[in-house]
Amino acid sequence: MAATLTLKSGTSWADAWRRCLTAAPEAFREDRVLNLWNASWQADGRTLPATSPVDGGPITGPPRLDRATAHRAVRASLDQHRAWRHLPLAERRARVAATLDALAAHRELLALLLVWEIGKPWRLAQADVDRAVDGVRWYVDGIEGMLAGRAPLDGPVSNIASWNYPMSVLVHAVLVQALAGNAVIAKTPTDGGVACLTLACALAAREGIPVTLVSGSGGELSEALVRAPEIGCVSFVGGRDTGAAVATAVTDLGKRHILEQEGLNTWGIWNHTDWDTLATLVPKLFDYGKQRCTAYPRFVVQRELFDAFLAAYLPAVRTLTVGHPLAVERRDDPCPRLDFGPVINAAKAKELHDQVAEAIDRGAVPLYRGDPADARFLPGQDISAYVRPVTLLNPPPSSPLHHAEPFGPVDTIVLVDTEAELLAAMNASNGALVATLSTDDRATYERLAPQIRAFKVGHGTPRSRGDRDELFGGFGASWRGAFVGGELLVRAVTRGPAGERLPGNFPEYQLMP
Repeated sequence: MAATLTLKSGTSWADAWRRCLTAAPEAFREDRVLNLWNASWQADGRTLPATSPVDGGPITGPPRLDRATAHRAVRASLDQHRAWRHLPLAERRARVAATLDALAAHRELLALLLVWEIGKPWRLAQADVDRAVDGVRWYVDGIEGMLAGRAPLDGPVSNIASWNYPMSVLVHAVLVQALAGNAVIAKTPTDGGVACLTLACALAAREGIPVTLVSGSGGELSEALVRAPEIGCVSFVGGRDTGAAVATAVTDLGKRHILEQEGLNTWGIWNHTDWDTLATLVPKLFDYGKQRCTAYPRFVVQRELFDAFLAAYLPAVRTLTVGHPLAVERRDDPCPRLDFGPVINAAKAKELHDQVAEAIDRGAVPLYRGDPADARFLPGQDISAYVRPVTLLNPPPSSPLHHAEPFGPVDTIVLVDTEAELLAAMNASNGALVATLSTDDRATYERLAPQIRAFKVGHGTPRSRGDRDELFGGFGASWRGAFVGGELLVRAVTRGPAGERLPGNFPEYQLMP
């Protein structure tokens, strides 16, 4: 009989909130967080109720600004930008380095907030904080060479990012942009992360980093954060529908932009025999419930290898561990090592359940569905945001699972008979960020990989967004604007010589690094 689980000591939402009040009293109140603009914390904006995906319990929601206040915040950021851009690089480096030290000192609290706000397992929440800190330190150490012959932009950088990586994507980008000489604006993701980002920005603001943090709906704030003439660059991470609207706006205005959008990342299997390696990789591909821009939700498998593929895949997927990220047998036990917890909210869970049911009703074959009895939950807890892992064969063309990224623990498999079919299936979403081809023959990989429309293509190994000097971008509709990663991130948010063409995917040209 399984032991009854309990919440790990000192990890409740109330515990985390009390620690925030102590760590950054200027940014937190008993019942809300504040917005940060004009270099001060502002008790403005209407706070909406929010719940944690972990257990459905109440947590603090973002204080949503109106359009007029957002414009005031942007104008104030431009004033900060005009002062900051003239600060000597040595001083900018010192302030960013001090911010990194402060983030590292609050590592566990930042990670705990990520657990409650967006449902990350403890191991992955810590990794998100560590990647932000370690990644920016790499830029601090090497920024002189990256800035040679370059200058800050004419206005602040506006950051609109999805909720899934508040630290290693959003905070990382903000600090590198500031290091390069720009004031920075960050919009809190609507679906989660406000407390984590508020704490991180409070630590940065204490060191004099010119950061603005605002909350609100995209429709209400986009006029200020995207179209305002004060904005020097728009950096966006999110879905294709919203990204397309942002792309239209920045293109019409001739504004510098970095727009990372979703794509269906695929894993092809062709003339392959190393099933042991594949089996070890399958559980890792489910990290954070595949709620990652570089997740692999689609396997494209050579038909004659399907039986061997299933023999490796099914035992591996059955090892997945799912549940409450802070549920332990004894209150002082370490947090469980889970592959994933909840998806971002109950509405997303329902959407995935409905998509799976609809796909099966229209002809998809269910190959695997996780057993709810294997999940780790507290007695009586709300589990409406949890989705058991699911694998479907041949989702019908009418299903969203056929052509779009599910952003949840749902795998789909498509069978093919020819190389042409393999490539067509791997390119189903008109561009992707990453892809992988597992084939024994290196020559086959070298011949087929260039025909896969993904920015990074692995040979039997997964590709990631990358850290430090690894470049990142996308092909087709998965990316618009300047590529990033390594020194390209600095180039994307600075001005170079007259007539410079940045590496990127632009309407008028595509230039690879």
